[in-house]
Amino acid sequence: MSLREIADATKISVGVLEALERNDISKLPGGIFGRGFVRSYASEVGLDPEATIQDFIAQFPSDSVIAGHPTSERVEDTVAVESDRRTAGTFLWLLLIAVPVAGGLLYFSTLGRRAIREPAAIVDAARPAGDAQPPTAPPAATPEQASVPPAGPPDATALAATSPAALPAPVPPAASLTADARPAASVDQLTVAVAAKRPCWVSATVDGQTAIERLLKPGDRQTLTVRREMVLTAGDASAIVLQFNGADARSLGKSGEVVTARFNLANYKDYLQAR
Repeated sequence: MSLREIADATKISVGVLEALERNDISKLPGGIFGRGFVRSYASEVGLDPEATIQDFIAQFPSDSVIAGHPTSERVEDTVAVESDRRTAGTFLWLLLIAVPVAGGLLYFSTLGRRAIREPAAIVDAARPAGDAQPPTAPPAATPEQASVPPAGPPDATALAATSPAALPAPVPPAASLTADARPAASVDQLTVAVAAKRPCWVSATVDGQTAIERLLKPGDRQTLTVRREMVLTAGDASAIVLQFNGADARSLGKSGEVVTARFNLANYKDYLQAR
């Protein structure tokens, strides 16, 4: 039997069992509790508990169980140490990935803002200085007015009195007057809900701004509004649940897989679950 199996059965730590097998009683709590440890160990390995207790008391008098015995060298639980090392390695790996990704996102977001400002400056420079407000279109004729036929041929006197100079200047169509003044269409936005099924490190950048950069716990949920683009990095692809505008998305990858994905109005439907 391994010490790990005995420790699971007796609820005694592996370090105490190793010390007991080396006859090092400095790891035992002493007194009746120390003898209880010896009794549990003897029962688990198939020895007579009462005979083992008598041998233990004969070899180690009760006063030496508590004091007088040299302290042994500390024995570490190798399984726990290995688990801590793997956890530290995983965190360091995620950190090394997150730093270049964050730098790239900052660079591209800066380029995007610069590209938006330059066309706006060109439009402002081309606009006339006195054009405070765009011209408004004349009211369109109602269907009743358009359907009324002319009363008859125009009077000759009225035609003679109406010279080309007296005629008003032709009014351009309403569409040409309001083409420049028409407000831009409202930009659609994407609502993304991010939830965690189990602990997972998540980094999310929305429109060039950091929105999430932390460890999400099971049940944590955050809703983000995306106007241009969202970049999501997850340390465990299958631990993240996504929704786009209320529709469930498919899994981003396998369990334990580190994944980075970009979402926008043009491609988010590719991530939805097939129906």
